[in-house]
Amino acid sequence: MLLLSSINSFINLNLNFFQDTVVMDVVDISSLSKSVLWATFAITFFLGAVMQKTGFCSMGAVSDIFIMSSWDRLKQWFLAIGVAIIGFTLMSYFGLIDPLKSMYTGSKFLWLSTIVGSILFGIGMVLASGCGSKTLIRIGGGNLKSIVVFMVLGLTAYMTMRGFLGVIRINTLDTIFIAFNTPQDLPSLLSAPLGIARPALHLALGLIIGSVFIAYALASKAFWTAENLFAGIAVGIAICAVWWVSGNLGFVAEDPNTLEEVFLVTNSGRMESLSFVAPYAYCLDWLMMYSDTSKVLTLGIMAVLGMILGSTFISIATKSFRWESFRNTEDTANHLVGAALMGFGGVTALGCTVGQGLSGISTLALGSLLALPGFIFGAYLGLRYLQVRLAPNPCS
Repeated sequence: MLLLSSINSFINLNLNFFQDTVVMDVVDISSLSKSVLWATFAITFFLGAVMQKTGFCSMGAVSDIFIMSSWDRLKQWFLAIGVAIIGFTLMSYFGLIDPLKSMYTGSKFLWLSTIVGSILFGIGMVLASGCGSKTLIRIGGGNLKSIVVFMVLGLTAYMTMRGFLGVIRINTLDTIFIAFNTPQDLPSLLSAPLGIARPALHLALGLIIGSVFIAYALASKAFWTAENLFAGIAVGIAICAVWWVSGNLGFVAEDPNTLEEVFLVTNSGRMESLSFVAPYAYCLDWLMMYSDTSKVLTLGIMAVLGMILGSTFISIATKSFRWESFRNTEDTANHLVGAALMGFGGVTALGCTVGQGLSGISTLALGSLLALPGFIFGAYLGLRYLQVRLAPNPCS
C-alpha cells in the first residue's frame, strides 16, 4: 500500500509539473506573440518615417524615369533589393532563419498568375497615385484619397482571396502552373543540376545577385547622396529585420497546443516579411469583426498601423502634414479603378512591389524575379494611359 501511495504521489507530482509547464509555455507563447507584434510595429514605424522623409516609392521610381528622366528612386529601390537579398542570405546561411519556410518558396510556380497580377498591380499603382506602401504613407501625410484607396484595395483583396473574384482566379489563372520537385527559389532549383550543396549555393548566389543590384545603384556618383543611400539601405534592413522577427523571434519549434511548429501571429502560418495587399484585407476584417475573439492582431496588421503612424509622426514633425482630396471626377475614378486593380493584382501575384518586389525577391524565388519586371511594365502602361488622357502628373 505504501508503494502504491508513493507511486500515486509521484504521478500526481509529475502531472502537476507537466500542467504547470504547459501553462507556462502558453504564457510564454502569449508573451512572445506580443513581442513579435511590438517589434513589427517598431520596425514599420521607422520604415514609415523613412519612406515619408525620403520619398521612397516604387511607383515614383518608374514614373520618374519616363516623366523626368530621373533614375534616383529606381536606384533607391534596387539598393534596397540588394541589401535585402544579402541580409536574407546571410541570416539563412548562419541558421537564424529557414529560407524554405517562407510563402514565396513553394514548389508550385504560378507563372501566369504572377505575370497577369503584377502587370495589373503596376497599372493600378499609377492610377491610384502609389502602391500599397505609398498609400499608407500618404494616409499618414493627410491624403484623404488614400483612405478611399485603402478601403477599396482591402475590399477587392478580400474578394480575391475568399470571395467571387477568388473563385475566378483559382479556376482560371491559378490552373496554369509549373510544379517543381523542389522549392522554387534559385538555390533549390540549381543545387542538384550544379552538384553544389544548397546552403553554399544560396550563399554564393545571394551575395552575387545582391551585389549586382547594389553595384547598379551605386554606379553613378550622382546617386551618392545621404538621402538616397539612407532610403535604400534603411528599407532593405527593415525587410531583413521583419524576416528575423517572424522567422526567428516568432518561430516556435513545437506549439504546446498543437505539438507542431508555428510562426506566431502570421496570417499565412509561414515565415513572413512585409507586404501591403492582403494585410489591407486583414485590417478591414479585424476592424469589422473586432468582437469576434478569433480575430487577433497579426504581423501584417501591425505593419499597416506602424507605417501609417510613422509617416504621421514625420509629417507633423516636419510640418508637411496637409489635407488633400480628389481634384475632379476623373481623378476619383482613376483612384477607384487603380485600387481595385491593385487589390486583385496583388493577391493574384502573391504580393505587391514590397511583398514580391522586396520581401519575395530577397528569397531569390522565381516568382518574385518574374513579378519585378511585371510591376515595372504595368506601371509604364499606366503612365502611358495617363499621358494619353492628359491627366495630371501622378507624382505631383
